[in-house]
Amino acid sequence: MACNRWAALTVCLVCGWAAAAWAQAWTERPDWGVCFSDAGATGTIAVLDARRGEHWVFDAERAGTRLLPASTFKIPHTLFALEAGVVRDEFQVFAWDGVDRGREAWNRDQNLRSAMRNSTVWVYQWIAQQLGEGQEREYLRRLGYGNADPSGGVDRFWLDGPLRISAYEQIAFLQGLYRNELPFQREHQRLVKDLMLVQAERSWILRAKTGWGADAHPPVGWWVGWVEWAEGPVFFALNMDMAGIQDAPKREAIARRILVSLEALPAGP
Repeated sequence: MACNRWAALTVCLVCGWAAAAWAQAWTERPDWGVCFSDAGATGTIAVLDARRGEHWVFDAERAGTRLLPASTFKIPHTLFALEAGVVRDEFQVFAWDGVDRGREAWNRDQNLRSAMRNSTVWVYQWIAQQLGEGQEREYLRRLGYGNADPSGGVDRFWLDGPLRISAYEQIAFLQGLYRNELPFQREHQRLVKDLMLVQAERSWILRAKTGWGADAHPPVGWWVGWVEWAEGPVFFALNMDMAGIQDAPKREAIARRILVSLEALPAGP
């Protein structure tokens, strides 16, 4: 009975974060449209600037639309693996099976850090197979992560299956992770954040993850994360239509341009 009460409480808490993201007064930024049009892209971006208590969005309707998370799911998926004990730590080695998967960075032994950095799909497919659909579903529901649906193939549901999440919901999830407030062990949340490190300077740290649902209809690209400042974090979630690999750099380029305009990232290289 106590376990059931705890499960119910955690679901309520996490659903509360998602509800809060929807309830916020998001200010539409039509001027950000030029960042997408200049790149020849169609998409949305939501930005929550905790330094100023501001919530901005370009294309609010799309930001509320649930889309395939693709490799952004590696963030919670890593948390699941650690929580279940499927993976011990960031040093555990996943031996490459010798199958050429078309990317040089994937065709070698991996650990959690390289798998996150290189977005190594086969590592996370192995993790999913160890967890099984039942455990995946339990953790997804515990988080209140999008529609929390891992059906349609345990090693494919985030790649071309039914799992869906919106940009607003991505930010709600990231807020909980940033604060170590997700219903998972604190040390696991801290490790996942460390694995998300993209760039760090003396006064700021960028933690983020890309995603590309190449088999979605239409294909969707993501870049989600936050920039840490002494004054507070700036969370962002961008998604856009992807015509092919040539569009991959546009995800970061568009988001960085917007974050620079907000002084959430410095200008320049």
